[in-house]
Amino acid sequence: MFHRPKVTRSILAIMCAMSFIMYLDRVNLSAAAGVIRDDLHLTNTDVGLVFAAFAYTYAICQVIGGWVSDRFGAKTTLTICASIWIVATVATGFAGGVVSLFCARMLLGVGEGAALPAQARALTNWYPASKRGFVQGLTHSFSRLGNAVTPPLIALIVAFASWRASFILVGVLTAIWVVVYAWYFADNPRKHRHMTAEEEAELPPAGKVVIEKTREPTPWGRLIKRIGPTMIVYFCYGWTGWLFFTWLPTFFMHGRGLDLKSSALFSAGVFLSGVVGNTAGGVLSDRILKRTGNVVAARRNMIIVAFLGALVFLAPVMFVKSLPIMAASMSLSFFFLEMTIGPIWAVPMDITPKHVGIASGLVNAGSAVAGIFSPIVFGFIVDHTGSWTLPFAGSLGLLAVGIVMTFFMRPDIALEPGIGSTDVTREQDLELAERLGH
Repeated sequence: MFHRPKVTRSILAIMCAMSFIMYLDRVNLSAAAGVIRDDLHLTNTDVGLVFAAFAYTYAICQVIGGWVSDRFGAKTTLTICASIWIVATVATGFAGGVVSLFCARMLLGVGEGAALPAQARALTNWYPASKRGFVQGLTHSFSRLGNAVTPPLIALIVAFASWRASFILVGVLTAIWVVVYAWYFADNPRKHRHMTAEEEAELPPAGKVVIEKTREPTPWGRLIKRIGPTMIVYFCYGWTGWLFFTWLPTFFMHGRGLDLKSSALFSAGVFLSGVVGNTAGGVLSDRILKRTGNVVAARRNMIIVAFLGALVFLAPVMFVKSLPIMAASMSLSFFFLEMTIGPIWAVPMDITPKHVGIASGLVNAGSAVAGIFSPIVFGFIVDHTGSWTLPFAGSLGLLAVGIVMTFFMRPDIALEPGIGSTDVTREQDLELAERLGH
């Protein structure tokens, strides 16, 4: 007999699929960059500019997209955004030079700019505070799975067809996701046609966290003050993250002299470590929260430890000559770097469920701004020094800055009295009362 899966699990699966496909759309350019560079006769600086083009509009659309998702709901926002990035991805496959590539990537930034803030809006509606780290870590782990799968997948498509065909195929896959999402998702989980009374009892408290749309004015001053440290921390994360996302396949291909297939496999190995790191960080953060009830320990302290690990294991890349050791070092660094994702993205959900779309957009804007400069600086340094490892020196410095700034994060203080981090404690009290009652 067929048993319908829980609606919350299906929604989480759809969100994981979104993260996976979004990074297929985003990383396919970096996976094929070596081939595209040779085919279109681009310099490393040109490639860096094209990589950064995405981040210009991506950064701008973070806060706008967050505001839209809070006002009009995640369903409408994500449906429109995904439709835009379908067009942008397919258009990349028809690009003929640096200008057309630049424009296509800017359009992709518009489409994907609101995606993660809208996803945070959806996850806040559907999952209680005690699962925020896990759902954020898991969904982002699928984005890193997309990172890992993309290089060998694109290499395979290039081998049998062309780099242009790879973008068209990824666009078609995105279109399939949009249809499924628009058909199944609901902004308010209690109004979902398959919601049961048993599963409804596990949802966030009605009237506190579950908000389809909000018409209340945004408290910009207080919000930016509270979210500001997290934005800076995520900028520090993003500087190194964008180097991996954009330049890693080319780093192995041109910096280490590997062919397309080998560079794809090494890149996939590094990105797979991020899949594990994302999930582990989210699970560990929620486990600490459940055992201690301490949001600071679960979010802030987790980020500090993860940043330290990323810094320690990235340092050998500056001087190690052995390719296996370098790849292992980068994998471990990326593992710890990605452990920060679940806790960081849980912070705006903890602080302000009511304005989580805008808050998440502000946080992600920090990383997006890093994405504007980081790829360009990398390409510029390589072109002018010939060193493929020197650009990582900036990453080491910013990881250290990120550790310091993390101490200024306060996920334990809610923006709206009675709504936010206090819900974590209330949920734990309810769980304890239920256990005692039995």
